[in-house]
Amino acid sequence: MSSLPLLPQTPADAPHNDPPQRRVSRQIRVGDVAVGGGAPISVQSMTTTKTHDINATLQQIAELNAAGVDIVRIAVPRQEDADVLGIIAQKSPVPIVTDIHFQWKYAMAAIEAGVAKVRINPGNIHKAGDKSKVRLIGDAAREKHIPIRIGVNGGSLEARLIHKYGGVTPEALVESALDEAHILEDVDFGDIAISVKHSDPWVMIQTYRLLAKSCDYPLHLGVTEAGPAGTGSIKSAVGIGTLLAEGIGDTIRVSLSSPPVEEVKAGITMLESLHLRERGLDVVSCPGCGRVQVDIWTLSTQVQDALDGLIDVPMRVAVMGCIVNGPGEAREADLGVASGNGKGQIIKKGQVVKTVPEDEIVGTLIEMATEMADEIRNERGEGEPAVVTA
Repeated sequence: MSSLPLLPQTPADAPHNDPPQRRVSRQIRVGDVAVGGGAPISVQSMTTTKTHDINATLQQIAELNAAGVDIVRIAVPRQEDADVLGIIAQKSPVPIVTDIHFQWKYAMAAIEAGVAKVRINPGNIHKAGDKSKVRLIGDAAREKHIPIRIGVNGGSLEARLIHKYGGVTPEALVESALDEAHILEDVDFGDIAISVKHSDPWVMIQTYRLLAKSCDYPLHLGVTEAGPAGTGSIKSAVGIGTLLAEGIGDTIRVSLSSPPVEEVKAGITMLESLHLRERGLDVVSCPGCGRVQVDIWTLSTQVQDALDGLIDVPMRVAVMGCIVNGPGEAREADLGVASGNGKGQIIKKGQVVKTVPEDEIVGTLIEMATEMADEIRNERGEGEPAVVTA
């Protein structure tokens, strides 16, 4: 296993909109999604259903797919879950990764069922130094050309490493992951991705930096157990965003205690913010202050919620509440409103096209954004009309 350095940082005179240069890594394929080796960074999430409830699981996968997810992971804690993996893998519109803990036989069942990738945790797949089961999983995965993610978490690190390093440290997490990789390498298996997650973003950042210097495997980024959407999104943005800005990371999952669609939205927003994914819908709005003379909080929320179905359309919509930044920000957007005194100037492509009362702002923006989205999709050869609701 070779150790490759990060690519040099972007020169100071490079265009400011260039994305971060990426760490060099080998590439694996998760179904039809390439991970690593310069491939676009993919966004993952995980279902919250009981996997053996096939209809509920496939319904949630469909919702995640509509939100823009690239890869979906499902839990396999029971035999009845393992029994339905073939059906789910076959019917899912996106590649399926199985999450396996403790029961090595479920990993074997997942490989036999033809899932796109298997995630195993070194802290609980083998015990007392017995590595034979991991070798069996590696042999089976190699024959079926199915990659494996080695997923190390701070909460399930092996006791021997906690004792060796005096706690859950970056060095302990990296050693655990690389030890597991060596087991798979011993059976000539190299289609590996690695994650070394921790609930503390700063520990997580240091751990991935160390791992990035220690191997050339593609890296799955995440702040594990980040918490509810509010604080969890912030902690995830700090951890994942910092590493992505340094060129580290090939696929991401934002782990939130909220509906999994919110994880996908947060992940996509991170990538768009760093110019690592083509910008889709971007609603910008002012925070509000004593100058604002309209209900900017309600206006911006209503516009964001109404245009949610346009997330894949590269369009910026500005909802601004005063004359200081409002006109300028709205003119910089594809579509916007500069509000004040109970009315709003609607601005399209830098030009004021109409002035409407405050109670008509949302409806007007929705109507015009829908028309613009249809034009953009037609230019891209996508015939489906935009559908939004007020």
